Amino acid sequence: MELHDVWFVLIAVLWTGYFFLEGFDFGVGVLTKLLARNRPEKRVLINTIGPVWDGNEVWLLSAGGATFAAFPEWYATLFSGFYLPLLLILVCLIVRGVAFEYRVKRPEENWQRNWETAIFWASLLPAFLWGVAFANIVRGVKIDRDFNYAGGVLDLLNPYALLGGLVTLALFTFHGTVFVGLKTVGEIRERARRLALRVGLVTALLALVFLLWTQADRGDGSSLVAAVLAVVSLLVALVAARAGREGWAFALSGLTIVATVAMLFLTLFPNVMPSTLNPDWSLTVNNASSSPYTLKIMTWCAGIATPVVLLYQGWTYWVFRKRIGTQHIAETVH
Repeated sequence: MELHDVWFVLIAVLWTGYFFLEGFDFGVGVLTKLLARNRPEKRVLINTIGPVWDGNEVWLLSAGGATFAAFPEWYATLFSGFYLPLLLILVCLIVRGVAFEYRVKRPEENWQRNWETAIFWASLLPAFLWGVAFANIVRGVKIDRDFNYAGGVLDLLNPYALLGGLVTLALFTFHGTVFVGLKTVGEIRERARRLALRVGLVTALLALVFLLWTQADRGDGSSLVAAVLAVVSLLVALVAARAGREGWAFALSGLTIVATVAMLFLTLFPNVMPSTLNPDWSLTVNNASSSPYTLKIMTWCAGIATPVVLLYQGWTYWVFRKRIGTQHIAETVH
């Protein structure tokens, strides 16, 4: 295996880690409107991800940086062609981070309600837009002979991509719902379990259509295995959620995300960005990669830094592993 193939796999792993971790805190952000009934419950939801949401975004920075360094042509075409949706995602992530910090800085109800609304929309929009972006990458976009994006924003809003956005939004919401069930106690935990069943059924239907469409369009044997694993994991996660086994439900919903992202990258390889104008103009792991020397240096750096990041994040989740409820929320910060 060549180094550019290795880095294609590593970038896939980084995006998988990002969607696994950021997926549930996007889901929790959406649940601030769907699940919480009052301000203390909204605070409980926010507190479940409060210690970890910013660490989860390290995976996005790593994935973006790795793409820039390992596949500069891919990075350039992707960020020029998808400029507006990616800019909107970036703005949402900034607003979301500010909202987490500023919400409790003042006691006025309007102030807190406005920031809670910001958390909801700044979680929902990226959850949808990431699916739109990756569905377009897999489907292919208008790339000319100079590897420049030749389409417009409306070209990205095709039925397949919109379905991909709905799948990631529903899947992240389901992932967040089982996470809330895992991290809370009392009535909010019971409501999260009931909501997980409803959201999970919608997610299963959307995911099945999307995966079948992807498999029929450009799948092979390996992608079929990943698709089957994704569907089975999601269905078993529903059974676990119904039985009150939140730990298993969360692990299996996470496995669904892992298998889904794996399927997308399996159908993509050896392309990194197919051209719908001419297959010969597609970006591949060969023509979009950096020099072998650059990839070699990156491999050494990743080998040193990655274990440190994993240990730190693992320690963070271990420290904040206990369940919380409204009884743990001080009235002064409601």
